[in-house]
Amino acid sequence: MGEKSKLRRTISKWANADDMHARELRATTRKGDCNLIADCQDRKPVRLRGTLKTVTLRPRGGVPALEAELFDGSDTLMLVWLGRREIAAISPGRSLEVEGRIGRHGGDRVIYNPRYQLLP
Repeated sequence: MGEKSKLRRTISKWANADDMHARELRATTRKGDCNLIADCQDRKPVRLRGTLKTVTLRPRGGVPALEAELFDGSDTLMLVWLGRREIAAISPGRSLEVEGRIGRHGGDRVIYNPRYQLLP
């Protein structure tokens, strides 16, 4: 019984830490006069702020494309820079503010070639 209780406490700490991180990201987004991803409509200009979860190089149609998954505490979307193999300082865990229009690719929400600003 003691092992199960200890495991539950450990899992609960992880879950609470993820929830707390998401709440902090949402609060930071609201302070920065940015939109929450979950509230944004497709094909409208948006300004988003969040943390990069993943960054990968994935060619599209024979052209290099750097893809990054942006998380703002409400939802995620893909940022895609076409023709780029890498961008200095774009790495997982990095905080960004981006501007662009949200589109769809294969059901996923995407901003192609967003303008971005690195955040501390």
